[in-house]
Amino acid sequence: MNDLLYNFLTEVITSTTFWLAVVGLALAAGIWLIARPRGHTPDQRDATGYDVASADAEGRRERLAARAAELHRYAEEVAVAAERSTVTAQRRRDEWLATQEAAEAAWRRYEEADAAARRVDAAALLPEPRTPRTPAEYAERERFLHRAAMAAATRHELSVLHLSDALANRNGWDPRRHPAEQEIVLRRVARDTLLAAHRAAEEREQAAWRDAEVAAAAARSLREEAFAAASRAAQLHRWLPPTTGKRGGAAGSGNARQQASGEIQQRRAARRWRAARAG
Repeated sequence: MNDLLYNFLTEVITSTTFWLAVVGLALAAGIWLIARPRGHTPDQRDATGYDVASADAEGRRERLAARAAELHRYAEEVAVAAERSTVTAQRRRDEWLATQEAAEAAWRRYEEADAAARRVDAAALLPEPRTPRTPAEYAERERFLHRAAMAAATRHELSVLHLSDALANRNGWDPRRHPAEQEIVLRRVARDTLLAAHRAAEEREQAAWRDAEVAAAAARSLREEAFAAASRAAQLHRWLPPTTGKRGGAAGSGNARQQASGEIQQRRAARRWRAARAG
């Protein structure tokens, strides 16, 4: 009885151990199939004896080189746009400086007209000179008004509308007034006209300043974009894997020419960026 029980237990343990070993081997095989490296091993070759792994590396290198060349072309295009934008920004700045000088000149002219108007306003406190009220006197007063208005218009102290009103003796232009009184009216209108001209010049100066700021910001943005594109292309070139030389001298020379062309494009883009930034 004891022998039978012993034999039974021995067979059960042996069978259990065997099946556990089989299951363990199956699990190990499954894990190896799942975790094994993808692609080709360095020693794997095709039917003609060509190294497939080297072909994959070469194809990856060609794709990276094409991407680097594309980035170089983009950097060159942006660098050209940055140069043009820099020229435009400089032109806008010159225009703004010109409008600034014009506004300052208009202000000086207004100050001169204001000082002249103040002087004649002080003279208005004096009594009007007595002159004979004859037709000849009134005709002379009218001629004086017309001559003075035309002279002021020539100095751009009167607008065309004011000159037309003065020559037509309307809208406050009375030729019967004494020349001293006409001079007072003339100086006041000239002061108001030059003040309006100064305000218009200020508005033009502010508009030119805004245009110059927008153009400068656009040029600065393009220069930064050109530099970033050139940097990305150079970094991508550094990531290119070395050539394996497995495809013969023609492929090797073609890759060398492509790399040299990429380096030339990189240096050209860098020179364009530095020239645009210096401008």
